[in-house]
Amino acid sequence: MAVFTLPQEMLPLFKKEIEFVTEHAVDPDKRRYATKHEAVRHYIDIDQWGTYPFENVPRNFTQALIHFSSVLLVTGNADTISASWIVKPDTAYLDTDSGRLGSINFKTFDSYFRNSVMPKYYDGPIFRADDLAKKLELKNVSAFFIKDNFSEHGILPYNLITYHRKLKSAFEARNFRRALRLATEMGHYIGDAHVPLHTTTNYNGQLTDQVGIHAFWESRIPELFADEYYDYFVGPAELIEDIPEFYWNMVLESHLLVDSVLQIEKRISQTFPADQQYCFEDRNFANVSQPCPAYAKAFSDAMQDMVEERFRASIHAIGSAWYSAWYAAGQPDLTSQDGNLNAWPDQDSTQNQGSRGKIFGRQHWD
Repeated sequence: MAVFTLPQEMLPLFKKEIEFVTEHAVDPDKRRYATKHEAVRHYIDIDQWGTYPFENVPRNFTQALIHFSSVLLVTGNADTISASWIVKPDTAYLDTDSGRLGSINFKTFDSYFRNSVMPKYYDGPIFRADDLAKKLELKNVSAFFIKDNFSEHGILPYNLITYHRKLKSAFEARNFRRALRLATEMGHYIGDAHVPLHTTTNYNGQLTDQVGIHAFWESRIPELFADEYYDYFVGPAELIEDIPEFYWNMVLESHLLVDSVLQIEKRISQTFPADQQYCFEDRNFANVSQPCPAYAKAFSDAMQDMVEERFRASIHAIGSAWYSAWYAAGQPDLTSQDGNLNAWPDQDSTQNQGSRGKIFGRQHWD
């Protein structure tokens, strides 16, 4: 549906390849079977870090990792010292139980973290950084470790900002094969960002005795009502003025709905006849329990069509993101395309990796 929000100049690529966009929008979910780093891109447990509007959470990914990382120092005597970063406008140092430890110019520290620590992000949650200990002029330190305490709780808005930058670059390079794939996957993550339960530690109601509410909200309600009742006319895509703010506002708007989702479902479950809440249906060669249509409608009505509104907002946001990246790239002519856009080198491997096996990270429910 997002394709039809685009200006005419973009349709030669996106409308022509609409089947590819539709089919491959699920590829990010398939990658959860292939890499442990995929799951965290789909959500952010933003309430892990405080309360709305979460001003203590840096909007820059590197700064967020710095802010929430911890440090373990091993001394020459095999003792261990735990520390955390204190970052000031002009300097950075370590804070320990014994007081301040080491000091480094902020620009030097920030450059080191970006160029030496961030590339190690995919190696694991613990980075060894002995050379930083030297820059901090720490004495009697035999090993220096930085532990990422942040990304396990989700990096969704940072992932979207990165994807937007990559999409713009692909358009600039006139690499329309890459642009189409990035745009398609980006749409998946934007959809995730419009789901309130992708923004909270209580992502499946497991903390409030509401297990299963995630799929109820984002899957069951749309599959029952979207085709027949939802209004997909959302108007034309619009240019985004501030890219980071756009994606962060998307997440924050979703998070403001979390309490309503949980409280309304709790109330409906206590007033709707218990024997009419769940029905058995045949699905994928199995008989499974699902919220009954009448129960789902009661939940949807009580939320005043929240799911439809977030559905519509995601359609418009996806189109606006694609349009803005293309526009910022100089509006390249999308009518001149070389080769078969569907001939992706990694297409078969992506399909196979997603077909079976164990999901890395937590279950995603969709």
